[in-house]
Amino acid sequence: QVQLVESGGGSVQPGGSLRLSCAASGFIFNRYPLNWYRQVPGKQREWVASINSVSFTNYADSVRGRFTISRDNGKNTVYLQMNSLKLEDTAIYYCGGDVLGNIYWGQGTQVTVSS
Repeated sequence: QVQLVESGGGSVQPGGSLRLSCAASGFIFNRYPLNWYRQVPGKQREWVASINSVSFTNYADSVRGRFTISRDNGKNTVYLQMNSLKLEDTAIYYCGGDVLGNIYWGQGTQVTVSS
């Protein structure tokens, strides 16, 4: 079955960096776009970035220029490199995608930016 497993979250000071990973299995990885979202408790899940099957990328305005999404089709993994982190980037980060008409999410990884 389709599985998405995020890792790489943690605590960092403002201005710091983290790299999140999303390991995928159960589908032909290189055919599908994948996305990163984030969610703060009590708020709606917010789209962060997308990457399609040919590595075309798109970003939310709030992270453009600071975050970079990439994929390694040989490792079935999508990454989110986060630089110049701000307090407002604190959230649970989720990897998600539409595979054969069904939406799948990982379990999420916590990112905390604090001084």
